[in-house]
Amino acid sequence: MDHVIAELRTYVKQKLEQEGSGHDWYHIDRVVKQARSIAKEESANLFICEVAALVHDLADDKVASSEQAGLEEVEQLLLPLNKADREHVLEIITTISFKGGNRPPVRTLEAKVVQDADRLDAIGAIGVARTFVYAGSKGDLIYDPSIQPRQHMSASSYRNEKSTAINHFYEKLLNLKDLMNTNTGLRIAEERHEFMTSFLSQFLGEWEGSK
Repeated sequence: MDHVIAELRTYVKQKLEQEGSGHDWYHIDRVVKQARSIAKEESANLFICEVAALVHDLADDKVASSEQAGLEEVEQLLLPLNKADREHVLEIITTISFKGGNRPPVRTLEAKVVQDADRLDAIGAIGVARTFVYAGSKGDLIYDPSIQPRQHMSASSYRNEKSTAINHFYEKLLNLKDLMNTNTGLRIAEERHEFMTSFLSQFLGEWEGSK
């Protein structure tokens, strides 16, 4: 099925190459590589993990005009796969998103792998960079001490209410280490989590003029 992977890579790269919120082709490519690495460690189905990683953002309303339109697009892209594989990939991409922490736990090993790979790209050094790109794309401030991090958000409020780039660490990113599904994902997340806490300490110290 190498030709399926190659065709998907070409399509997704062309579609997301100029995406400006941090969900661009390079994000997809990193998630694919991370998913393959974790899948090998965890003995998951490499083909399913790679396909799901390639298309995982196409049905996200950050990228698509609507989730439904994105799903219809993905369904067309997956027609070369057999029915069971199509259904598995669709299940993965509709359940792995954070959505304010309101999603139920993912069901299959492959979903756990792809979710871990996607979440790992949200933390660490690249995660810090993507946070500020995403905040800028929404018109959010870098930081405002008067705006407190939100808690117990609905999917709608998580996506649509105003916040700040720094708040995003407390609302989502610092929680991701403890939400890893696989031992491999957790091992990688621990180092990236430490990088973020060090960054926040430095940032807040500079903000207050103490560093």
